This record gives sequence, structure tokens and C-alpha cells, in this order.
Amino acid sequence: MKLELDHTEEAIALRLARDVKPNYLRDWVYGGIDGAITTFAIVAGVVGADLSIRVILILGAANLLADGLSMAAGNYSATKTEVDEYKRLEAIERMHIAHVPEGEREEVRQILRSKGLDGPALEEAVDAITEDEERWVNTMLVEEYGVLPNTRSPQRAAWSTFAAFVVCGAVPLLPFIVGVEHAFALAILLTGIVFFAIGSAKSRWSLTSWWRSGLETLAIGLGAAGVAYAIGDFLERMI
Repeated sequence: MKLELDHTEEAIALRLARDVKPNYLRDWVYGGIDGAITTFAIVAGVVGADLSIRVILILGAANLLADGLSMAAGNYSATKTEVDEYKRLEAIERMHIAHVPEGEREEVRQILRSKGLDGPALEEAVDAITEDEERWVNTMLVEEYGVLPNTRSPQRAAWSTFAAFVVCGAVPLLPFIVGVEHAFALAILLTGIVFFAIGSAKSRWSLTSWWRSGLETLAIGLGAAGVAYAIGDFLERMI
């Protein structure tokens, strides 16, 4: 059986020595899927309502900028809240260590005891953790609060969402910008490819096969677009 990682002593040491960098994959996936869905939903709704290509381009461009910036701002605020919460908890732990060190040592002791350590080994582990304040604080943040020390950048999270939104969201508009024949059919095809590609790419970080993940994302995206088209068609008949 082929394993993804080498487990020799040298390979393990090298892998553990690397800095663990924050992952912005979810921001790209979130922005890409939402950009493609919302823009195509506008295209589908306008086509369903039998409106002009000019309306498609105006509403589509407005969606790319307005919704893209809105999503980026929302993601920035949400990620910054996570960072602020981390800093608040870190400050609390440092204050507790400074004022009630024995109480904090007891917390470490009980955490390690719950993991199966006992006797001299337990006390040695407590001493090893609490002899360095940074190690002590990071241990408490992970074990007591469940937060990781490598916080994500709000700016990078926001930019990732906005960039993915604009790039993927522009795809349904391309056939109408170029002015090709059967533009709506081509927009469906291109948007479907984007949905499938996003789903296939994110499978690299999951246990789901690439084709299953791609089909799942494709079904979600086209389902949302189909609803938009049906609403536009219904309103066109009613008004």
C-alpha cells in the first residue's frame, strides 16, 4: 500500500519542522461557487424573463463587483472576529499564568491525565510544558479552548474570496460579452465546467473521489441556476 507521506525518521523530522501555514482553500471554494452561481442565476433569470443581452451584461457586471465586494467584506469581518477571539483568549491565559501559575499547572496536569499520563511521567510532562510560557499558552489554547495558534489573515481571506468570485463569476457572462450564437447554451456549458472543476479540485483535501465531488458541486450549482431560470420565466408570464 502506497502512503501519502514518508515515515522515515528524517522525513518525519523535516515535516514537523516546517511551519504550518493557514489554509485559504475554503475562501477560494466559497467565493468561486458563489460567484458562478449568483452570476449564472442572474443570466438564467434574465433569459427566463426574455430580457435583452444588455440587461444581462449590466446586472452581471453589477453582481460581480457589488456581491464580490460584499462577500469579501463579510469574510474579512468574520475572519477578523476569529483573530480577535484568539488574541483575547491568549491574553486571558497569559494573565492567568502570571497571577495563578499553580492553578494553570493543575489545568495542564488534568488535561494530560485525561490523555492517559500518570505518575512521574505526568509530572515530567507538566514540567516540560510549563517551563516555557509560549509552549504553555499554546497548549492551553488548543486543549482548553480548541483554537490553533496559526490564525488566518483577514486580508488574505477577503482577497481570496473576492478574486475567486470575480474569476468564476465572469464565466457565465463571457458568451454574451463575445456575442456568440446560442450564448445561453454556451453559458450553461461553461458554468457547468466551472462547477465541476471547483468540486474536483476541492476533493484533493477530502476523502471523496474527484468525479463524485465534481458532480455534487455541479448538481448544487445547476440546481440553483434552474430555480432562478424558472422564477424568471414565471415572472415573465405573469407580468
